[in-house]
Amino acid sequence: VQLQASGGGLVQAGGSLRLSCAASGRTFRYYDMGWFRQAPGKEREFVAAISRSGRSTYVADSVKGRFTISRDNAKNTVYLQMNSLKPEDTAVYYCAVKMTSGLGYEVADYNYWGQGTQVTVSS
Repeated sequence: VQLQASGGGLVQAGGSLRLSCAASGRTFRYYDMGWFRQAPGKEREFVAAISRSGRSTYVADSVKGRFTISRDNAKNTVYLQMNSLKPEDTAVYYCAVKMTSGLGYEVADYNYWGQGTQVTVSS
């Protein structure tokens, strides 16, 4: 499985971005997906997860009410809509594939990772 994340950039506080993660292969719809982020000097942290059908989602408390995860299985793509961005959201954002069933909230739950896309929020 190969993942290609895109959509990052520089935005002012209060602004919005939508990240995309395109996956290769015909079996995308069989995988639960997640988004993580890593700020300089910090560990990679969970942001959001979505089930293979898209019916179940979960977002971290730090982004709840501001970020939404979704997917389009016909396009082999998972999205992260980020609204009301804050400077503390600045990080490299990674998408990941979880091969086993069930939403995952830990880095170790995921099997394949994209290359990351930089999000910078200025104050």
